[in-house]
Amino acid sequence: MPPSSNNRGFTLLELLIALALLGILAGALYGTYFSLIKGREAASEGMEERRELRSTLDLMRREISAALYKQGNSKHHFSIEDRDIYGKPASILAFTAVAPPQPGGLAVSDQQDLRYEIVERDKKMLLGRSARDLYQSTEAARYPQMEDIEGFLVECRSGDKWVRSWDSAINLGLPREVRITITVKEGDKSVPYSVVATPRIAL
Repeated sequence: MPPSSNNRGFTLLELLIALALLGILAGALYGTYFSLIKGREAASEGMEERRELRSTLDLMRREISAALYKQGNSKHHFSIEDRDIYGKPASILAFTAVAPPQPGGLAVSDQQDLRYEIVERDKKMLLGRSARDLYQSTEAARYPQMEDIEGFLVECRSGDKWVRSWDSAINLGLPREVRITITVKEGDKSVPYSVVATPRIAL
């Protein structure tokens, strides 16, 4: 009997076309999937960097608000040094401040010596922080605060102007306000983030 037309199978050409279409569709789906994964990782990394930036600015605002200066006490100081690296601001901020209580019942005083400065590493700018107890220790504990930043600028208000240098030994006191600006890279742009702190403890 002649073969029925209902039992006709696929030709080799039809199979090849189907496989080619399946490959194109699978490639598009995988490309979209990996793009979404990459975008999610980039967003998570950006969120972590912003969290680190907010945490650093908030820490510096609180510490500067607790800055301590007493005229005639050689251990008390507040200074801002204007510097730059590769044409980018790289201020040095050093001051004494009231220290928060330490856990564990450690023998510490209630004052600490703090220093923020830029460290160059592999042609990148790293913001470092060092802290030591003003009366109980001689070595300052140093560690990186933020990595790969574009600029660190500290200014203080002198009269009606913002200036980039301050020395309590010369100015005989604390500045009225201090503005900290950290510049970071966002895509192809350099974006500055700032916070203003008010030193309060002048004896």
